[in-house]
Amino acid sequence: MHPRRIMFAQCLAAIGMAVVLGAAGPVNETDNVAIKGYDPVAYFTVGRAVPGLADITTVDQGVIYRFADADNRSLFVADPAHYRPEFGGYCAFGTARGYKADIDPQAFSIVEGKLYLNYSLKVQQTWRGDMQVFLTKARSNWQQVEKQTEVNR
Repeated sequence: MHPRRIMFAQCLAAIGMAVVLGAAGPVNETDNVAIKGYDPVAYFTVGRAVPGLADITTVDQGVIYRFADADNRSLFVADPAHYRPEFGGYCAFGTARGYKADIDPQAFSIVEGKLYLNYSLKVQQTWRGDMQVFLTKARSNWQQVEKQTEVNR
């Protein structure tokens, strides 16, 4: 196992979580659904994570996005680059550290009009503690991280 993954696994073990490595494509998805079914537009319009509905969807970058209502879907379809999460919807902190990690849809930040997701609320606290430094690292790392075929779940 890669040294970063060992350190990540040790960190998670210390807080009582298990690491399961799974296959990772360019966009973080479960059963071909992005953001675990949460509405990407709601983060911007209501400032919180809102589950999307299975019958209000669109496909973008080969994955399904769900929406709380048709208006949100229309906003997304008109400008998907604005609403889709950065770093393929993987954890922004994990990207800053050089690996793909899954997300908790509740752990999010909007910075400079972009949506960033984190592995957990605890990781989000760390991310927010020095967000600009982590954001710079994540942007620098993304080209390499994007190519990785495993994700820490």
